[in-house]
Amino acid sequence: METLLYAALLSLLVNCNLSALVTKRTDDEIVFPPERRAAIFRSHAQLTLSELGEYLGYSPPPLLERLIEDAQKIHQQRPILQETLSTATQPRGEA
Repeated sequence: METLLYAALLSLLVNCNLSALVTKRTDDEIVFPPERRAAIFRSHAQLTLSELGEYLGYSPPPLLERLIEDAQKIHQQRPILQETLSTATQPRGEA
């Protein structure tokens, strides 16, 4: 719960700072109305995070390698759905 609260506060802080920056640059509040801030911020969130990470010196995560690792992580105790269905549909004497 605490992490979600911090994430919301950080999001609000970044949103307010970005909107102030845009308002300063344009000198026209109509260009960046307060009621649209959340939608505009959300639509550019990925780019914002990428630029912030680059500025702070973080390299992007190795996405392909992570996908491959996660695809290979099969929980050994979890039965495969087809096996579960085949044993569940067999008559009790055959299982």
